Formats: sequence, C-alpha cells, structure tokens
Amino acid sequence: MVELPTLSEIEQRYAQLEGQVLPTPTVQATSAKLADVLGFDLFLKLELFQHTGTFKARGALSVISTLTNAQKANGITAVSAGNHAIAASWAARKAGISAKVVMTKTANPLRIERSKAEGAEVILCDDIAAAFAEVQRLEKEEGRTFVHPFEGVNTTLGAAGVGLELMRDVQGLDAVIVSIGGGGLISGVAAAVKLINPSCKVYGVEPTGAASMSASRNANEPVTMDEINTIADSLAPPYSLPYSFALNQAFVDEVVTVTDDQICAGQALYQEELKLAVEPAAGATLAAALGPLRNKVAGKRHALIVCGANIDSATFASQIVRGQDHVAALLG
Repeated sequence: MVELPTLSEIEQRYAQLEGQVLPTPTVQATSAKLADVLGFDLFLKLELFQHTGTFKARGALSVISTLTNAQKANGITAVSAGNHAIAASWAARKAGISAKVVMTKTANPLRIERSKAEGAEVILCDDIAAAFAEVQRLEKEEGRTFVHPFEGVNTTLGAAGVGLELMRDVQGLDAVIVSIGGGGLISGVAAAVKLINPSCKVYGVEPTGAASMSASRNANEPVTMDEINTIADSLAPPYSLPYSFALNQAFVDEVVTVTDDQICAGQALYQEELKLAVEPAAGATLAAALGPLRNKVAGKRHALIVCGANIDSATFASQIVRGQDHVAALLG
C-alpha cells in the first residue's frame, strides 16, 4: 500500500526548496478567440519559466536535497529524453556534485547541449533499453544515485510545489489540466490541489500514441506499452510505475488523450493567442481543454500547467506549421 503525501509534507518540502527553485507566475489568459470557447476564467501556470525551462528542476532538486554526504561524494546519474537530463544536471551542479546523464542518440540536440552546459557528462546510447542498462552500470560500478525522472516520493514532493503555488495564486479553481508522461508532475500537482480543495477537478492528458497512464487506469495496475508513437517525447515513457500510478488513482479525476495533430494545434494557439513558445508536452494541455475536456471546463475557473519549453527553433517551426492546419478543427 502506497502512503499518500500529506499537505504538511508538501509544504515542508516547498519551504526547503524555497530560494532554490523559482516561484513561477500564474496569469489569466486574455485571448478573445479562446474566450469565445473557454471563457475568460482560464489561467496559465507558467512553469516554462522555471530553471532549466521545465518543472523538472523541482523534482530533481528535491531528490538531490535528500542525499547523504556519502551519496553526494559518488554523484548522481539519470536517464531522460532531455528535460530531466537538463534538470538533473542543473540540480547536481547547484549541489556541487558530479552528474552522468544517459540519453538516446535520437534525443533533441538542444537538450543534449544544455545538459552538457550544466556541467554533466552526457552518455549517448542507441535506444532506451541500452540507456537504462548504462544507468544500472553507473549505479553498480560508480556508486552513483539514480535520480528517477518521475517515480518516487521525493520527486512528487518537488513537483507538488507547482500545485501549491497555483492554489495560492488563484482562488476558487474548478479544474486543473496537467499533461502526463510518467506521472511525476501530475502526481504532485494533483496531491497539492486535492489536499487544499477536494472539489477542484484534476484532469490528465496524454498523447494517443503514448497513453500508458490511461491503459494503467483501465487495468487498475501499472502497465507497459508495446509501442510508443508521438512527437511529444517528454510524454513518452512506455510504462507507469507503482507510486505515481497510485497517486494518480487517488487524486486524478480523469485522464484523456489527444492526437499529435491536436497537440501541434495547441502549440500554435499558445504561440498565436497567448504569446508562448512551448514544447508539445505543454501544447497537450490546451489541446485537451479545447478538445475532449471542453464541455467540462468551458466557462469555469480552470488552469493549465504550462510545463515546459525546451525545443529548438527548427522543430518548433515545423510543429507550428503542422498545427496551423488543425487549429480550426480544434476550435470547432
């Protein structure tokens, strides 16, 4: 049985990290086009302005803050498509310890370079299986501590700061929409939201081609997907794991899916209507609000977690062009 976090634990960890992570702003959307569909009671939690460009900095720093001196001496390792690698590298540098992060050769070059710029040694592997095998070798042979990208109480307590800030910033929220990769972000956000206001709905969104949490909720246990196919590499872990799954079951009201075309349309609308250049993982939240969740959030006080913006300009441009072809359908 998983022990659920308490509001006191979330607040204590937030206080411990205060001054090290940024309290990111929450703003009210002013787009007339979006207001025609969703109303003006749409709020954006701008976690893309966090250190390293995503919420991941919170979880990585939270985990590293719990290491013993002996663990710090051996350094950390991490495996990631990019955002967690950058965050773990940043958190290690901030703590004054060494980091070796493992990524696949297909990872976005911008994310590889940003991990290196934070002082980490980056190891590139042919595929995700080889990457996890390399992390296990680093744990065994070098004694490094593995900083998981989404699983574990300390990761969740770090991510919960996003929800804590949001609930302090906006009173009377009816719903919050959060994108799901492995489930670390939504487990923290949902825990904070529900512990403060149990009546506020928490909705998760996944790509249709990487819907491991949806499959896990249907099976009532964590499952591993046979195939993953999405442009949203930050939302593409092929499985869910026990702790984050348990918190999703406890605190998340519903999980929906959106297509890659809808995600790109969400990115285009973020850029054109809200003046934000976001990665696909963030685009998914607006796509969900306008798509499968429209009837549940339109006209209500709802918030989107704008989780990150680590994307190179060429990839972003191609996704915006793709999205523009699907904006009309998304707006309906």
